[in-house]
Amino acid sequence: MKVHLIKRQTIENYAIANAGSRASFAIWIQLMKYADWQTPEDIKKTFGSADLLLNGSNRVIFDIAGNKYRMICKYVFGHNEVHLFVCWIGTHAEYDLICARGTQFTINVY
Repeated sequence: MKVHLIKRQTIENYAIANAGSRASFAIWIQLMKYADWQTPEDIKKTFGSADLLLNGSNRVIFDIAGNKYRMICKYVFGHNEVHLFVCWIGTHAEYDLICARGTQFTINVY
């Protein structure tokens, strides 16, 4: 199924504000255009370094720019497409703080 990214503008705004991430996020967005997922495991086929969170959160962590940046997204598999919601974007160090607080399963900044 095709992936409906919600909200691409959030990623583009982050990349503008963090110039070092621009090229890597552009590549990530390009890969999303051709993504065809039937199950959560297919996410890892597209992005080998992605981590699927457990606890029924339906969340995935994407490593961007060689793991310098992290992006948390929530996925919902529908009948005809997958909805991928951007929940949080930040540096790896900022992600570690979120994990220390245990909020990676619930955070929703966007």
